[in-house]
Amino acid sequence: MLGGVGHNHPVPETRYAVAGDVHVAYQVLGEGPRTVVMVMDWFGNVELMWESSDLAAVLERLASICRVVVFDKRGVGLSDPVSRDGLPPLETWIDDVSTVLSSVGADRATLLGVGAGGPMVMQFAGTHPERVDRLVLVNTYARLARAADYPAGVPEAVRDRILAVPYDDDATADTLAGASRDPSFRSWWRRYQRQSVSPSTARAMREMLFQVDVRSVLGSIQAPTLILHRRDNPWIRVAHSRHLAQHIEGAELVELDGDEDLFFLGQVDELVDHVEAFLTGSVPSSRSERVLVTVLFTDLVGSTEVTAQLGDARWRRLRQHHDTIVARCLQRHRGRLVSTAGDGTFAVFDGPGRAIRCARSIAEELEPIGLRVRAGVHTGEVELSGDSVDGIAVNIGARVAAMAGAGQVLVTSTVRDLMSGSGLSFRSLGGHTLKGVPEPWQILAVE
Repeated sequence: MLGGVGHNHPVPETRYAVAGDVHVAYQVLGEGPRTVVMVMDWFGNVELMWESSDLAAVLERLASICRVVVFDKRGVGLSDPVSRDGLPPLETWIDDVSTVLSSVGADRATLLGVGAGGPMVMQFAGTHPERVDRLVLVNTYARLARAADYPAGVPEAVRDRILAVPYDDDATADTLAGASRDPSFRSWWRRYQRQSVSPSTARAMREMLFQVDVRSVLGSIQAPTLILHRRDNPWIRVAHSRHLAQHIEGAELVELDGDEDLFFLGQVDELVDHVEAFLTGSVPSSRSERVLVTVLFTDLVGSTEVTAQLGDARWRRLRQHHDTIVARCLQRHRGRLVSTAGDGTFAVFDGPGRAIRCARSIAEELEPIGLRVRAGVHTGEVELSGDSVDGIAVNIGARVAAMAGAGQVLVTSTVRDLMSGSGLSFRSLGGHTLKGVPEPWQILAVE
């Protein structure tokens, strides 16, 4: 239930970090060797947030595994105000992160950015890599407004309608809460917003949100990155996080069920499970994990004929050579071998480009020893449970590989779309019905 103090953890003491002549309010809860700094949305109030039992429960669970720091950006909540006519640039708000880190005695920390807090932590991670050990991004974006080269953004007409509505509007609150909205949510949420930022400052901040664009820093982020996004979020669409996953090197994207924009509503345990596993390296063994990955299937072509020509002993040695080459290529392109079956291999990657390059490397290195392979690549959601990888995306990848000819790498249209701007060329083979897959798929060959 929202709107009441339904937790046992005492409200932490509010302290102030000083940046020049500006005071930034912050709180520290929990202990542990790892520090997590949470950068909330564009508004906040570190004391009033404890009146939400849902939000308090999330903070308390995180505090059970690490030291958690929450703060109000300048101009927000209990921190010093700013002029609505002269809002600080993004880098000034980023300075608040450095100030708080220094105040709590942390040289490095994990940054957890939520919503509009995401661009802040991404720019901080790109410009201060020495101070960021990990990065967690929840329901966020690099750019909010649509552009010719960024179709995931909000169209101009929709932006204007959003800005025309008061920031504490009931309908907006219902949209943010999604299916989890509770009758008591509106009253707490509106009070939380009003005590976070004034109406005039809120409008200036909301207008600024549509001007922020940190896409240029994504390639500079070095910290291991976990991206979490509710798949049916109507406020910040999942396409934003898919863009982040595509452009942050090695980032892991997990698309969660639900339509709640607010991270502390909905299937919260699942969301925090992913954060805990990312921070500690462990996850309850009973839970499976739904993750967007790229699957690669390779298969030797004509192996029966080669075996007949060489004999079993020589074929086994050749197969050992094949396995060595495959393992080397997977390591080079950051793939993980899931299984081998017959003359084929199944591996997963955190990006389609790596999977395609790995498939081509395998083919090129096997050809001099007289072996030819075919490969199929698909990007989709899978179920991870221990070492097993399951789901319809696995079936699609296997069916695509079975269609390929010797030396050929086939991909689905999903892979092609994610590789836009990569410089790779694809030749369409048209739509195909894949065995065991309900809908036809567009298949393309990598040129």
